[in-house]
Amino acid sequence: MAQNSYMPDAHSPNEIARLVEHSGVAKARTDALTLGVLAVLAGAFISLGALFFTVVVTGSPAGFGLTRLAGGLSFSLGLILVVVAGAELFTGNNLLAMAWASRLIATREVLRNWAIVYAGNVLGCLGTVLFVVWGGIDGLAGGAVGETAVRIAQAKAGLGFGEAFARGILCNALVCLAVWLTLGGRSVADRIAAIVFPITAFVAMGFEHSIANWFFLPYGLVLGGQASVSLAGSALNLFSVTLGNMAGGTLLVAGVYWVAYLRGERG
Repeated sequence: MAQNSYMPDAHSPNEIARLVEHSGVAKARTDALTLGVLAVLAGAFISLGALFFTVVVTGSPAGFGLTRLAGGLSFSLGLILVVVAGAELFTGNNLLAMAWASRLIATREVLRNWAIVYAGNVLGCLGTVLFVVWGGIDGLAGGAVGETAVRIAQAKAGLGFGEAFARGILCNALVCLAVWLTLGGRSVADRIAAIVFPITAFVAMGFEHSIANWFFLPYGLVLGGQASVSLAGSALNLFSVTLGNMAGGTLLVAGVYWVAYLRGERG
């Protein structure tokens, strides 16, 4: 009789650390065309999550907290598509810092990956804005969806550098933890469950995601114009949130877990 081997429900945290490290090596050495195509997809996926959020919170009678909760659950669609369908997202790829810290990949390989993926994400977001505008989605609910989109962009463009930077740090700590948790699971259901709570939390608490903002801000600008949404404020938001996301992902997740599990393993 064949003997069944025991398969634990999830990978342990130190096993996840090694999976992230090995994944970082593979991502850093993926060819540019593959990276670019998958990055465009990720930008589109995150944009669809952002649009879903916008539609769900429009006209909600549930009050602030429950409305943000529903919006966060909706926004989770974006990272679910990235992880399960397969795509390359800049914020999640900040975890490459673990492989870099272990000296498995060079600085230029990390920067190459981030540059290609960020550019592809932006292209995917802007392309989605084009299709959403073309499809007249802002006209849903008698134009209320468009009004919500403009208000979201106005609020983001109105943040100062410090606020946006801090919210970016907090956001990507949760995004990278969501990616980290998905590597602990062994099924699609595991991965979806791992994504939903951290992503819902960052959205509900008003944290800032640089790639999502490449949808929210251009969409608001197209609908409301510069008279409604500050172009300078939008640029400041994208700059400061990107820096914050990088700090949150590389230092608070990749850096901390590298110190906890991987330091000293390689001379």
